[in-house]
Amino acid sequence: MTNRRITRRTTLKSLGAVAIGLPFLEEMAIAAPGAKAAAPPVRAFNVFFGLGIPAPLQTEGFDGVFEPLKPLANKLLIMRNVDHVRCDESGINAHFDGASGAFTAEPPSGEAKAGGPSIDQVIRKAHYPKGLPSGMVPTLVGGTFFRRSRVSRYVHSYNLDGTVAGIMQERPRDLFERVFGTVSTGIGSDARRQRLKRSALDAVVDQYKFYTGVNSPLGKASKARVADHLDRIREYEQRAYAMKHAAKDAPKSPPISKLAHGGKADPGGEGIDMTVEDLTTEWRLMADLYALAIQTDCTRFGSLTYLAAGERLRVKGEYKYDGRTIYNFDDAAEHKASGSAGCSHEWWHKFNPNKKNQQLRAHAHMTLNEVAYFLKALDGENSVEGNGRTILENSLITVSTESGDGRHNDVKRELSGIFHATTGVNGRLKTGQIMDVGAEGIDVYNTVLDSMGVPSRLGPQKHNSASVDRIRA
Repeated sequence: MTNRRITRRTTLKSLGAVAIGLPFLEEMAIAAPGAKAAAPPVRAFNVFFGLGIPAPLQTEGFDGVFEPLKPLANKLLIMRNVDHVRCDESGINAHFDGASGAFTAEPPSGEAKAGGPSIDQVIRKAHYPKGLPSGMVPTLVGGTFFRRSRVSRYVHSYNLDGTVAGIMQERPRDLFERVFGTVSTGIGSDARRQRLKRSALDAVVDQYKFYTGVNSPLGKASKARVADHLDRIREYEQRAYAMKHAAKDAPKSPPISKLAHGGKADPGGEGIDMTVEDLTTEWRLMADLYALAIQTDCTRFGSLTYLAAGERLRVKGEYKYDGRTIYNFDDAAEHKASGSAGCSHEWWHKFNPNKKNQQLRAHAHMTLNEVAYFLKALDGENSVEGNGRTILENSLITVSTESGDGRHNDVKRELSGIFHATTGVNGRLKTGQIMDVGAEGIDVYNTVLDSMGVPSRLGPQKHNSASVDRIRA
């Protein structure tokens, strides 16, 4: 193996807007004889899922709806009994209030602005006051969602002044372009033809050949890994565009996403029909692309959403987990209703702790399975860093939702017991536990900030903070 070192920020770059990051390679960890490997970069991402998990179901641990998180149990701190009651905004239901409070611990400030910054942006400003390295997406915001009203139902990354920190990417191909850029074909002067897209990899093919060729500074194993890595980017790109690039200079324009977006996704708030297959297929591509952006060090901050707060879908189809059928969904038929009354949303409003709540359990189980899919993407061999830990272990990834009870007749109950989970942030926070923290969300978030060496705090200055030290490692 060569002793030549390449840095973690090494990228393949074109003359246009394309930059393809490399995976972690052995050569990146070798600075000098006896030198320590470089510390992993500071990263923080917020992962939001809609509708929530009723607090009584959380007490069942991995024997209940938490089951999909069990393979990641040693790398997560799952927190119960987190209180967001301070986020209640009079006259607005908890779908909106709870979603606004997720990662900010503040009530909303109007319909398109949060009451304060989200935890990822506070960390970003503290650790990168002069900005991130060039070529990065400063904040990557993406997700699969359909309920459109009120921005904080689906956006979960906010600047210090409460404004949205990044444009929401809701189609996989849009997220791909946001991260890797697009290049002009340079054919003629026709504006439309100038905008034709080609593969991101076509723009860096010469550099790819160098890093995998005879003059490469990489060893045999690393060459193979680079080749596999770029094949994976090509695969995700083709999935995002649902096409193969028959010609480098002028491929067909990518088709519109199969699912409804924009106003069509939320016709008057009445909900839309959705199959399990369609929902999970688009989400998993979005999750894969988002994970790829992190693995290639193209972004270090942002948020990812799996279904909006108060999401209204009439889901149909078989949901299987670990080879067994969990449930055959047919929301509208089981509700015996159409429109919004036939949506899965209604199972949360009908929650009864004295009943089986079979449909709600199945939906919540599926939701955490999809969240786990994203987290696992950051915990495999493509995510191992110089310190031997994975991106999942080294980063702050905070997972949360909108409510601890879907019934609207008790705001305090709705905004208490809200599910939270965090990663260990390279040994700063405890993992491997399901913990009843019994604390306000604002104090949990501020304890996390303190553990990461961030002097700023969320919430008003007059707030009497109480450090939640039991979550520290």
